[in-house]
Amino acid sequence: MALVFERIQTEGIAELSYLLGDDSDGVAAVFDPTPDVDKYVQLARERRVSITHIFETHIHADLVSGARELRDRVGSAKIFVSHEGDARYGFDHEPVMDGDTFAFGKAVVTVRHTPGHTSEHVSYAVAARDRPQIPWGVLTGDSLFVNSVGRPDLMGSSQTDDLVQMLFQTLYGYFLALPDSVVIHPAHGHGSPCGADIGDRMQSTIGYERRFNPFLQHADLESFKAHALGTAPPAPTYYPRMKTLNARGPEVLGRLPCVPGLPATTFDKAVQHKAGVLVDTRMMLAYGGGHVRGALNLGASPTLSIWAGWLLDPNEPILLVLDHDDDLDELLPLFIRTGFTKFAGFLVGGMEAWSNAGLPLEAVAQLTVHDVHEAGSDLLVLDVRAPSEWSQGHVPGARHVFLPNLRSQCHELDENRPIAVYCDSGYRASIATSILNQEGIARVRNVPGSWQAWIKAGLPVEVGGRGA
Repeated sequence: MALVFERIQTEGIAELSYLLGDDSDGVAAVFDPTPDVDKYVQLARERRVSITHIFETHIHADLVSGARELRDRVGSAKIFVSHEGDARYGFDHEPVMDGDTFAFGKAVVTVRHTPGHTSEHVSYAVAARDRPQIPWGVLTGDSLFVNSVGRPDLMGSSQTDDLVQMLFQTLYGYFLALPDSVVIHPAHGHGSPCGADIGDRMQSTIGYERRFNPFLQHADLESFKAHALGTAPPAPTYYPRMKTLNARGPEVLGRLPCVPGLPATTFDKAVQHKAGVLVDTRMMLAYGGGHVRGALNLGASPTLSIWAGWLLDPNEPILLVLDHDDDLDELLPLFIRTGFTKFAGFLVGGMEAWSNAGLPLEAVAQLTVHDVHEAGSDLLVLDVRAPSEWSQGHVPGARHVFLPNLRSQCHELDENRPIAVYCDSGYRASIATSILNQEGIARVRNVPGSWQAWIKAGLPVEVGGRGA
């Protein structure tokens, strides 16, 4: 019999949950679950433990909490959330405060108040029962990441200064006081906007972070503040909505949403009558080859969750175009993770059925990076990457507009030249071409491979130049 400790990675939103328990006692806890909870139920069955506790580190802003969904699925588990910082919730729960302890077989979990990312944020120190004061690991939530820390600027400008000070005290007063051997298990990995430049390893040690984490190298609060606020990536616009939803308590779905299958002619009528926002989930080359006019292209990559959050309204039903009909059940969790549960239907048979019904097609031309380079000033080259990516280098002469700002700024672009759009790989560029088409800008081309292909082709790079 042994300790059960498993990390569950949810790609796209770069979220890390944990299952902790003891198979001799048959009990376990899940920390920071996402709403697609079958993975936790299945893992618990495999490890022969019962999920009795569900812990949250804080009120999440980047995803829908799965705590209530998981409790509904397993039946008897209790939800434990922080009451530090006067946090309040609209659902049944058990409060936790700094110093509270919970035993799982030979493991003891101790609650530690680690504010800064939010005022109520807690971490969970894990130790052996016979050495409870010496943790072997800490589930750090969104306070300390690999190579980064939780950003303190998401609660509004009126709270930022206080949160920066709290975060400084958390990092330098609590985490750096721990032994170098303590392993940190954060709630996010590389790619999450909850921190700047989070490392690509899933865990680290206090000793390693003490030496190499750039946020832990500051002698005073002012130096730390300048670095913490100066490196923060753009804050996703859907974060306040997630905070409100998670504090109130997300709806318990009980199963995946029902999405009716619509034959091509019925789907066409639904599009014409604006029964929902039209989303084509095929990848860029399939979408570019032929799509329904007016479709937003959100390819069925794990990052769909983030871009749906940025670009869609959860109150508006979604009409889906899939690559294959049987992709539906794998696709729906990507929407659920950021709060999208309303669907008007999907196109049965996909684009093959649409074209066989004689319905009209739109296309997006594709240009290679060599085409873009050779065209020179004949093209308006549009970079839709994040500001940090742009600042590190871009196509010479390119115009920069960060993708979430494109709809509001697209009519500032020079439409006298055809537009070639690129990002890092082409995924976001294809989203951008679909937005430009929706806004009536027709002469748009996508660049598959985008910046990765440009660099590998050895083409020139510019630093500086015209931004948004």
